[in-house]
Amino acid sequence: MAGRAHEFKRGAKTALPLVVGYFPIAVSYGVLAVQSGISLFHTLAMSVLVYAGASQFMAVGMIGMGVSALELITATFVLNFRHFVMSLSLMNVLKHVPSRWKAVLSYWITDETFAVTSMEAEKQSAQLNASYLCGLLVCAYLSWFSGSLFGGLLSMVIPSGIGESMSIGLYAMFIGLLIPAVRTSWRVGLIAGVSAGLCSIFYLYLSSGWAIVSATVLGGTLGIFLTKEEK
Repeated sequence: MAGRAHEFKRGAKTALPLVVGYFPIAVSYGVLAVQSGISLFHTLAMSVLVYAGASQFMAVGMIGMGVSALELITATFVLNFRHFVMSLSLMNVLKHVPSRWKAVLSYWITDETFAVTSMEAEKQSAQLNASYLCGLLVCAYLSWFSGSLFGGLLSMVIPSGIGESMSIGLYAMFIGLLIPAVRTSWRVGLIAGVSAGLCSIFYLYLSSGWAIVSATVLGGTLGIFLTKEEK
């Protein structure tokens, strides 16, 4: 038992940078969601059940635009499909972890926790057991939920103008993810630029929801060929 507690604490310590990064973004999400007319309960439900920052921000914007449920669900599925790939990748790395644990832990995989887990797995000294992974993933998850709760409550006492200005958090998050990737490969920047251009064009002919879905699918398809060529 003491060994498991030690490993959990080690995982929690590794998660500290994610905790610090997740909380303010989650606060922005909570403020925007509630001030957009989404109830506090449903705001928190998205953080508990969806747990995907980009998709949650996108959902808030799409709900504000009055898109249909089908558009919203399809866009979220397409945007979050990468989680299937990340989970499958970690399955190969964590073969020694019992399947019952992997089935639970895979729910908490995000872009950031996937990156941290993958880097830790590459270290010969790192022992990625279930207790360590629980510490890492659960602490990041609780940070996102608590930030969403704080933001939802904060939205009830701050002016709407301040709340709207917090939408910059969404753009900051995407830029933070994009720039390091572009520095590694110019093709990533090309894919992002083409996707943005396609979305702008599709907005002229399609509803906002389907414009996002179509641009994401086509941009992702382009990315398959470009990254394959690079490899």
